[in-house]
Amino acid sequence: MGIQENIEELNRRKETALKMGGEKKLDLQRSRGLLNARERITQLLDPGSFFEIGALTHSDIPGMEAKTPADGKIDGFGTINGRQVGVSANDVTVLAGAGGRVGHKKAAGIMTRAIEKGFPFVNLGEAGGARIPDIQGSDGMSSMTIGSRSGRRYRRVPMVATLAGDCFGDPSWMAALADFVVQIKGSCFAVSGPRVLEIATNEKVSSEELGGWKLHATVTGQIDQAADDEADCLRIVREFLSYLPSHANELPPVTAGDAEAAGRQARLLTLIPERSNQSYDMALVLKTLVDHETIFQLKPDFDPSVITCLARIDGQTVGIIANQPSRFAGAMGPDGCDKCTSFICLCDSFNIPLLFLHDTPGFFVGKEAERKRMPGKIINFIEALSSATVPKISIIIRKSYGMANCNMCGANMGADFLYAWPGADISFMGPEVATNVVFGAKIMASENPEAMRAQAIAELKLASAPWRAAGLGLIDDVINPLETRKIIITSLALARGRNGGLSERLLANWPTTF
Repeated sequence: MGIQENIEELNRRKETALKMGGEKKLDLQRSRGLLNARERITQLLDPGSFFEIGALTHSDIPGMEAKTPADGKIDGFGTINGRQVGVSANDVTVLAGAGGRVGHKKAAGIMTRAIEKGFPFVNLGEAGGARIPDIQGSDGMSSMTIGSRSGRRYRRVPMVATLAGDCFGDPSWMAALADFVVQIKGSCFAVSGPRVLEIATNEKVSSEELGGWKLHATVTGQIDQAADDEADCLRIVREFLSYLPSHANELPPVTAGDAEAAGRQARLLTLIPERSNQSYDMALVLKTLVDHETIFQLKPDFDPSVITCLARIDGQTVGIIANQPSRFAGAMGPDGCDKCTSFICLCDSFNIPLLFLHDTPGFFVGKEAERKRMPGKIINFIEALSSATVPKISIIIRKSYGMANCNMCGANMGADFLYAWPGADISFMGPEVATNVVFGAKIMASENPEAMRAQAIAELKLASAPWRAAGLGLIDDVINPLETRKIIITSLALARGRNGGLSERLLANWPTTF
């Protein structure tokens, strides 16, 4: 063949690869209201930036070459907002997206190159698990194992996974490995599908019950956000990556600050009730403090008593952990501890400073909490906090009681700066409860129990005000609420120091799934 014929053959093979599993399979995907793998990549990346690797690959099983274009995986590199990323997408039009050896190796190679070169990696998941019979037998199983590379990722680059349609096997493993996971409503995320489950165990369950978004958003915590549709999902991925550096050896990107932020700080005086048992929405406080009133929450429905979110303050990315008094009075349970531990690991691994805002009556305790290993969850949270080496600023907004004060980076917990508002209430437990414990018998025996109780509460409230702690240097300062944003900006600049706030990354290999 001459050179022209060779070029024509190349073009023919490339055109065949672009047709994926064929028009009938592509029409079926459209009928489900879902994009195909190539469309997902096109909509995720900057226009015209996709550079495909391995388009001409196919199955290594003789006779399957024509039936497996790209071996069911579309892989390569491109840019998001001008920054390079690696991307892999399951092609569900090829054998239901079931993974073969060649496609698996190709995708693993893209992930490895992205890590080595310092590019974030995005896996766009939709697949029915490993390809049978390819994986059957000792040789098949041995040739398809994940390998040690996934366990040695060390969070060197941000890794994102999306879940659309049915996601069993490979997409599930990638989601469990990822730093950030988005599940599209209506999809199923599980180890195996309902049909396999029924055959193996005789258990009948719907896809929604087995692995729907509500389960993972509220019960398992295995997803970080749920998306309404594919466009929403890809928007969320791009927004998440905008807060993070491309790799662990650089700082997060800096954007323009918010010139209008100073003018809205007066809101803080009206957002928070004076009575400590009155609820309010901490999210409104955060939006007042941060740039452009924008917070990006992770796991918002998984123990909503605590908010974990990314935001920008004066153009700089910051990770925020804040108690939410409108949900369970801001008392975290075991899931809240897991949520915070996971978030601390993410921020510390990618050089994102941490800001803590306290308003909590303590931990949510009881039989169910103990059954979910509450003491261990609290200590895991403490371990992660103690190992985090990014800048840490902690502010007691209203109340901060007991061990929860420690977990929220209170005194002696390694905060670069610890502040309190003038009305802060800091103690082992609330004055009303402490009065019953300490003075209960005396109050009941007194001639005027109500007066004695009121006096005891007043004395304990005076003791738990921030003045004594500030006077002994146990907190750095009591601050005017209106100065909070300005003090955060100055404190973070000081805490970043000479290296700009780069972490020692002691939490980089903490498991991404709890």
